[in-house]
Amino acid sequence: MLIVYNIYIELGGRNKSLCMVLHMQLEPLAKKRYKVSMKTLMKTIGVFTLILIVWACSPRNHDVSAVTTIIYPAKTILTVSTGQAEAVAVQDGMIVGVGGFSEMQIKFPKSQIDNSFKNHVLVPGLIDPHVHMILGAMMYARPFAPPWDVQTPNGIVKGLADRQAFLKGVAKIESEHKGKKPLVVYGYHNLVHGALDKHDLDAITTERPLIIWHYSGHDFYLNTKALAHLKVDASWAETYIGVPLGEDGLPTGRVYEDALERFFPVIGKLLLGPSDIKKGFNGFEDMLTSSGVTSVAELGYGLFGLKLENTYYKLFYGKDFNTRLYLVPEHRAFARKYQGSQIEEINKLVAKTSDKWPRVLPQIKLFTDAAFYSQTMRLQEPGYIAGQSAGHAGVWVTGPDILADTMRPYWQAGFDIRIHSNGDAAQTATLDALAQVRAEFPDIQQRLVIEHAGLVRPEHIAQAKTMNVGISAASHYVHYMGESYVEAIGERVKYMTPLASSMRAGLPTTVHSDAPLAPPSPLTAASVHMLRSTRQGGVLTPSERLSPEQALRAITLDAAWAMGLETEIGSIEVGKRADFTVLAQNPLTTKAEEWPEIKIWGVVLDGVKKPITITQ
Repeated sequence: MLIVYNIYIELGGRNKSLCMVLHMQLEPLAKKRYKVSMKTLMKTIGVFTLILIVWACSPRNHDVSAVTTIIYPAKTILTVSTGQAEAVAVQDGMIVGVGGFSEMQIKFPKSQIDNSFKNHVLVPGLIDPHVHMILGAMMYARPFAPPWDVQTPNGIVKGLADRQAFLKGVAKIESEHKGKKPLVVYGYHNLVHGALDKHDLDAITTERPLIIWHYSGHDFYLNTKALAHLKVDASWAETYIGVPLGEDGLPTGRVYEDALERFFPVIGKLLLGPSDIKKGFNGFEDMLTSSGVTSVAELGYGLFGLKLENTYYKLFYGKDFNTRLYLVPEHRAFARKYQGSQIEEINKLVAKTSDKWPRVLPQIKLFTDAAFYSQTMRLQEPGYIAGQSAGHAGVWVTGPDILADTMRPYWQAGFDIRIHSNGDAAQTATLDALAQVRAEFPDIQQRLVIEHAGLVRPEHIAQAKTMNVGISAASHYVHYMGESYVEAIGERVKYMTPLASSMRAGLPTTVHSDAPLAPPSPLTAASVHMLRSTRQGGVLTPSERLSPEQALRAITLDAAWAMGLETEIGSIEVGKRADFTVLAQNPLTTKAEEWPEIKIWGVVLDGVKKPITITQ
């Protein structure tokens, strides 16, 4: 009993009045050396249990006398919200003061001074609001044959600039991976590497299943051996548009979009093995850490099965991770699993993970159309004029006839909507569906975020301005495809991710990597949209360039807005989490082309210093 009493005195020490009550209740028993009756014991336990509940639920006193305050002076602090500062005060993982160094010392006279960052620049913790952790782990574990230079956990893989180089590169990879087991190679892009079918891959090998994964992640190309191994035949085309047939009535080897619903369960065992996922996950972690990213959102939670994903998060996402992970449930995955009760189940997950990581957000991921890279996003007339989708307008994932019906229950339930909407026809459908749902429920005011925003016309921005809409743009479309896409859609490339126009209209506007499709480096993403540079050395729509201030906001505060977390993270303000990225120089006074080279010391996460250490 004395031990219990001492524990409660220690707990109650944070609140003098409660401590006194605890003392009065427990001291007489604590001093007794003889046995008390069971009735007395149970009564006493009940009393101090009630007191503990009251104590646990009561507001904490966060003054400087209760918890140590640490003041971090810095060369410069870019708050994003209120300008610049000299020092930030942190207490119990939260920001309690921002301003001049002397001001902080006066305000917090008993504080500790930590000079770790006196020669560094603090910015709000950098955020990548749209990544794919499990998908990224799968891809990062594969051999790469990319169309351009790609940063991977193992360094930069040089791009293969044309069809001949690609086929030669895949043949080299195949020869280096001995044996008869199926081989999956990631990185093909048809606008760079030309058309691809089973005959091209059979010319490389007929001895083993060979599978090429399109750079978009939405398409696969199989040799004849792989088609047989994975049991993809002409009957698939009766159900799915994503299994085209050749003149011989047999699959061409391409499997994409709607057919992936059936294909992924078949190919999953080749991609989702624990050793590969661990390898890819560790590599992903290293890339996030080296880029100074403090928070990311997984925008496809559930796509590969909740049980499997949760197991891998439990195994590979731990306390040593320097990046906070949020999960956004994917509509189709949850609808399939829970058959109409998905909203209730998502709410349970939100509540269950409110104090642990990874944390489920009260948001839903929807799809209007398909992929930008593989030319399956939905376009207005005349559709695609070249490339593998020439003569077509692209693919609806959730067509205009059912999009509002799909949105409605989530909107009613109070969920923010994160919607994959790439083509200009998709933007029209997305915004019209939102307008319909908002008109039905005028008192519900949550947000919708257009994800990727491949093509956005001025009329879409004008319409979005009238609703609570933001844009989370794929950071890499302009750089990787700004010139290549002229072949596929002509002069419409001028509508590609018009971020400056979006910001001028007052729309919260952020950029994301969609990693692994681009490296999860917010400073690189910001640089691209300050320059509007293309990989060939050109400039796409220079009128859409962001200012340094806009670019920094896009990877901090507006990124937090897209996640519904702008009151918690995204700027250095009193009352927010003490999340900082520690830089060697001030990005606002650094040339845009040099942002990717800014040295990163590490991060501060919930007030804890985490210098960069790489696991591989």
